[in-house]
Amino acid sequence: MPLKATFTSGSTLRHVVVMSATGAFGLMSMFMVDLVDILFLSMLDQKEVVAAVGFASSIMFFTISIGLAVAISATAMVSRAVGRGDREQAKRRATNVLVFGILLSFIIVYFLMPRIPNLLYFLGANGITLDLATSYLEISILGMPAIMVGMIGSGIMRALGDAKRAMYATLISGLVNAVLDPILIFVLGMGLDGAAIASLIGRFSMLAIAYYGLVNVHQTLSRFDWLYFCQDFKKIVFITFPAMLTNMSSPLANALVTEHMATFGDDAVAAYSIIGRIIPVVFGGLFALSGAVGPILGQNYGANNFSRMQQTLTSAVIYSLSYCLLLCWSLYELQFWLINVFSASAETASLISFFATYISFSFFFQSLLFIGIATFNNLGSPKTSAWLNFARATIGTWPLIIFFGWFFDAKGIFIGQALGSIIFGCIAFTLARRYIIKLEVDAS
Repeated sequence: MPLKATFTSGSTLRHVVVMSATGAFGLMSMFMVDLVDILFLSMLDQKEVVAAVGFASSIMFFTISIGLAVAISATAMVSRAVGRGDREQAKRRATNVLVFGILLSFIIVYFLMPRIPNLLYFLGANGITLDLATSYLEISILGMPAIMVGMIGSGIMRALGDAKRAMYATLISGLVNAVLDPILIFVLGMGLDGAAIASLIGRFSMLAIAYYGLVNVHQTLSRFDWLYFCQDFKKIVFITFPAMLTNMSSPLANALVTEHMATFGDDAVAAYSIIGRIIPVVFGGLFALSGAVGPILGQNYGANNFSRMQQTLTSAVIYSLSYCLLLCWSLYELQFWLINVFSASAETASLISFFATYISFSFFFQSLLFIGIATFNNLGSPKTSAWLNFARATIGTWPLIIFFGWFFDAKGIFIGQALGSIIFGCIAFTLARRYIIKLEVDAS
């Protein structure tokens, strides 16, 4: 029985909005849980605890980036099979990507576990902070297989068009974490270890929701076969590793900006730190765009429906433009409230106001980069997306922030970042349009 290719009919704009909105809720719940963790742990009045979480999170970020990369592979491969109406291939690919992810996660845990103290020491942790971070990470890292399955399961459900259940997996995981945090940290007196255990249980709840959706609701998994796994292995790796590089290039850009912002003093770094916490909340709907556009493109590519693929890109631009106009205006109106909430100094307040007034709309062009990355990841050219994002993180960031920093000080760094987003956003979107035309020509 063929699967129903939800995205090959109906309004592409509606599909983009629904997929982006559900994805945004999932992402924002993850950000909110991180904030709640820090809030509760800061109540322990032990600065080493908060610092330990910061060091441990820097390592966990890379493990989560790997999970996201495998999830991108799952979405791309399954959505194309769904678009072709090939149920057996969709089930086989879903199973094989899950097995690949589980094996990879166990390898990562096996590699990291004995090396955790050395890695944390290399990052700068020492003394009590090193001991606390090691204990926290040794517990948290055990959830790597669970979060891998949860992310891959969410990616497969997005490929099937079940955006709501994919969102529930992340939301429930965050809710479980947030509820257990105060109980384990304060009531049971477990402190930092309690926060790690709450996070671990939250990740296993994500696994449970994803597994239920795949097995009981969609019946998407098939019997595992080593021969089929070996056939799909190369395709999985072909998408996963460029996607991994794509995910890791953004932290590289942030590190370059933070390092250069530090030359203008603590007030400038404080402004960049505050803005860094505002951005995920305000622009979460744009960060979810890659995961939203990918399944729609994949299904229509499987169905050889190239005109709808072009319509999807147009709909994504309409969505992101409308979103940015609304949210940037809101940010502009709320800038003084935010300055008061964060008790910003005069210089920090000036930079926050500058960002809210002049720079925030550059995220529209960054959304064009997200659209381009989703296009290449899901239509067979993940290396292009990796090169685009890596180029934006390096030549699209470092020379520009140095050049404009000379003339406009800390504000010039924001100008340089914005200009890089404009340049590479336009390049990525133009290349994505041309790539779909090329695919159509090749198919004909």
